[in-house]
Amino acid sequence: MTATKLSRILPTLRKAGDALAGAPAQVALLDALPLSRSFEDALAASSLFPLRPVRLDILQVNVGRKCNQTCRHCHVDAGPDRTETMPRDVIEAVLRFLERERIPTFDITGGAPELHPDFREIVTRAADTGAHVMHRCNLTAILLPNYRDIPALLATNKVEIVASLPYFQARETDTQRGSGVFEESIESLKWLNALGYGTGGELTLNLVSNPVGTFLPGDQQALEKHWKRELQRRYGVTFDQLYTITNMPISRFLDFLEHAGRTIEYMTKLANAYNPTAAAGVMCRNTLSVGYDGMLYDCDFNQMLELALEASAPQTIFDAGRASLEQRSIVVGPHCYGCTAGAGSSCGGATA
Repeated sequence: MTATKLSRILPTLRKAGDALAGAPAQVALLDALPLSRSFEDALAASSLFPLRPVRLDILQVNVGRKCNQTCRHCHVDAGPDRTETMPRDVIEAVLRFLERERIPTFDITGGAPELHPDFREIVTRAADTGAHVMHRCNLTAILLPNYRDIPALLATNKVEIVASLPYFQARETDTQRGSGVFEESIESLKWLNALGYGTGGELTLNLVSNPVGTFLPGDQQALEKHWKRELQRRYGVTFDQLYTITNMPISRFLDFLEHAGRTIEYMTKLANAYNPTAAAGVMCRNTLSVGYDGMLYDCDFNQMLELALEASAPQTIFDAGRASLEQRSIVVGPHCYGCTAGAGSSCGGATA
């Protein structure tokens, strides 16, 4: 059974009618946890409250929640049964904002972003603005028949690929992402290498790994060396950098914690590992997140919890301006301990 076939028989939380399918239920659960101190208090003790942006360097855009996989840790609750897709008017507003404000980096995420019908146009037009374009890839969507042209398109536009791979062995990866996913991921990585990605040239291929379990990632530099050695030795695969990301207590991973009776244990672990240096470098300080419907958020995690920007800031991409966005206070909550524990965690890996 291929990963694609398997993903279609695993429902998302929304499809299953799970109690945690909605963001308000998740926020209420997290807010009620008896942690030793609030995240706001942790920031205040580090002289970081209220948390504010440093500058706007990255525009991260979630183009939809449809995905060909249904991963057990997914904070987006993405899957084949999700239909949310960024409409044309939002796409145009996003691209206008990117060009007008000269945002250096354009980060495309999902779901599987490739499944958006206008993905090719979005990539091409974003690259034409002069922005550095990043594509967050699950490594299996590009193997689907109607999307096999995507890697060449990305290479032509010198798009940086940030590819998810839980581990460099099949058992751990397939446990988290579905049977057969690892084999397909290796096939995709070899294909990307053949196009020049991850081989030391101008086409960047970075991998993202999150633990298969309720623990913090190991040392990113040490893991990167280990992964490079093992992927080269076992499969002849090369890549540029490894990013380690903490599992966030949101959506499916929160649902897993609840069913395992380990939510307070995990959240206490994150809170006890709070690192002021990691907190100072969190991604929300230089990133703006745009939802498929054009709503603005401080980060992708806040987006999934439907925690909008503070009321005084622009709320949609249609009325967004760099100056006002850079003056806002960042909305935080208990889930933010996931980004500030240990060496920190962001869409670009460790922050400390």
